[in-house]
Amino acid sequence: MASVLLHATLMLAVFVAVFPIAWIGFASFKPGQEVAQLGMPSRFTLENYRSLLSTTDFVTWFRNSVVVAIFTMLIGISMSATAGYAISRFNFPGKRSLMWTFLITQMFPVSILIVPIYTIMSRLGLINTHIALVIAYCTIAVPFCTWMLKGYFDSIPSDLDEAAHIDGLGPFGTFWRVILPLARPGLAVTAFYTFLTAWGEVAYASAFLNTDDRYTLAYGMQILVPRPPALPHWDLLTAAAVLITIPAGIVFFFAQRHLVAGLTAGATKG
Repeated sequence: MASVLLHATLMLAVFVAVFPIAWIGFASFKPGQEVAQLGMPSRFTLENYRSLLSTTDFVTWFRNSVVVAIFTMLIGISMSATAGYAISRFNFPGKRSLMWTFLITQMFPVSILIVPIYTIMSRLGLINTHIALVIAYCTIAVPFCTWMLKGYFDSIPSDLDEAAHIDGLGPFGTFWRVILPLARPGLAVTAFYTFLTAWGEVAYASAFLNTDDRYTLAYGMQILVPRPPALPHWDLLTAAAVLITIPAGIVFFFAQRHLVAGLTAGATKG
């Protein structure tokens, strides 16, 4: 009986998690007038995708989002990995204060930080640029990822650093050639988190961007939801939702592969 209840609960949880995604994917192939209706469509069509790509600036929004997300991911990984390794391995004045600063920054919601960051970007002349978004997203992702990678670096024995030093490697050489290859699972999680931070964020994008050619996906898609009494363009929204999940799914695929690989297994054997 317990096994039946357990499997029934798991099936219900899977249904709740998968049904909205499956419904959106299924609806994206319905004719526009049937998208909001339940049941089988009269026919399957790609017209929603054609309309989305031809009547909106979706391609431009998509390209902008990819650029912002990739640069946020690369810069975020670089800063988080180096800072996390330094905090994990070295003792320096202000180390504890720095760690608390990283932790405290996570207590503030995005809405509170928009105004001061906007003021800084305005004085630097970066409003309506993707550079402003990358910097803003890094302020969100880097503190958390630094804490996470610091914990991961702590799990890698410091004996490896000492052995690399005996072999003639300096601190950076040890970090680059010894520690980073062993930290790939942690870096994969960091990459996934920083990518998603930039990929689906809308608050900073709506504050910093003001021209159509600069919009990212999360902000640009608001155009598809006009003010009442007009109805949302469900046909275009469902097609856009499917296309938006593709890059995030690709990044997750590679992050998951590194997570389950267990590359640190056996690193200290012998």
